[in-house]
Amino acid sequence: MRINKLLLAVTAFLLFLSSCKKETANDDQSQQPLQTISVKSATNFPETFETGSKTAYAAADVVLATGTWNFNDALLGTSASDRKTGTKAVRIQNNGIITMNFDVVDGASSVSMYYAKYGTDANSTFELWASVNAGVSWTQVGSAVTASSTTLSQAVFPVSYTGLVRFQLRKTSGGRLNIDDFDIQDNSSTPTQDDNMAMGNPSGATANPSFPNNYLMVKSQYTLAYNNSRGTANWVSWHLSPAWKGTAARCDCFTGDNSLPSGFYKAVTSNYTNTGFDRGHMCPSEDRDLNSTDNAATFLMTNIMPQSPNLNRVTWVNLEDYCRTLMNAGNELYIIAGGYGSGGTGSNGGVTTTIAGGSITVPSNYWKIVVVLPQGSNDVARVSTSTRVIAVNMPNTQTVNSQPWGNYRVSVASLQNTLGYNFLSNVPSAIQSVIEANADNGPTQ
Repeated sequence: MRINKLLLAVTAFLLFLSSCKKETANDDQSQQPLQTISVKSATNFPETFETGSKTAYAAADVVLATGTWNFNDALLGTSASDRKTGTKAVRIQNNGIITMNFDVVDGASSVSMYYAKYGTDANSTFELWASVNAGVSWTQVGSAVTASSTTLSQAVFPVSYTGLVRFQLRKTSGGRLNIDDFDIQDNSSTPTQDDNMAMGNPSGATANPSFPNNYLMVKSQYTLAYNNSRGTANWVSWHLSPAWKGTAARCDCFTGDNSLPSGFYKAVTSNYTNTGFDRGHMCPSEDRDLNSTDNAATFLMTNIMPQSPNLNRVTWVNLEDYCRTLMNAGNELYIIAGGYGSGGTGSNGGVTTTIAGGSITVPSNYWKIVVVLPQGSNDVARVSTSTRVIAVNMPNTQTVNSQPWGNYRVSVASLQNTLGYNFLSNVPSAIQSVIEANADNGPTQ
């Protein structure tokens, strides 16, 4: 009797569900079996779309690093006309849809992705949709986004989901659309490895070899803009939290970066021999010691710049150590660093403008910006007018260590005026104007 009553209740519930109005991605998808047992942690994100393969628009499932997705009227584009941060990006035509075939387990507080219109196509629009019942029904999140530029821009959707949730992107009008670096910030209290460029792309770098002096390179461990005429990065950007930390040994394996496009200058470690300058890390080795792969990535020569020994070994490293002190106190940090100008003084004395036969410029100055946030999720949305932002500008000389690193603090605005960059561009402008105006005066140890 109890079994019969249970069956009647289940039947009534299913009839109720079937009578409810619900959105489905498309007729084919609504017939697919639900995948309620396929769940992932949002720490697997961002999805860079680099690991999968799909060369046709026909509907099919694609196995990616985060899990299996369904692509309908969409493929993974690799052409020069595809706007991307690596070698691949999603390309969607007509009213195409890409859908997660799995749920994230800890809900979501923010969803973001980079987008641009494909090639010379017309502007296009797309929407973000969410499902909390394994794809049975879908609800639109926020407003539609218009892609009107061939430069990748970031769309951020603040959300508030607990428990299981999955997402899909629906192209709704216009020409073909590129999507890349799809990210989910969950509600887990565990520190996560977040988007290394979450605060913005300060120089508007793009992964197009036609712009060799502002060439975007996205790695799992950090993101950089390479300048071929200088033989080094314009800037390197990375995230620091305990999720990046471990016990991997420092590899000291300085290596040329083979991911540079053909024809670009590729530095090697011997370029620094007997020059009087250290091979200075931008993203430090100690910030990426979770495993040997992460650590080795910091020794790629695109992350290395010529620094005077007293800068590299004293003043610069003291600030690096302080950043990890802040992390150990319960914070996560977004850090971006680089060099500018020409002419530094190393251990050989005098002023050196270039090394490696003129292929590598020796900066006159090095700068760094550090955004400090309590560990949490939805990081960009948590930046406020009271957020601590540390900016420094240090001379690349052997006398730089005559003062502690804190004496080199400047405002972000002054660095922007010097460099012509737009830092923290993903932060609302009203907040930017406040936190960029003044030099930090907080503790230094």
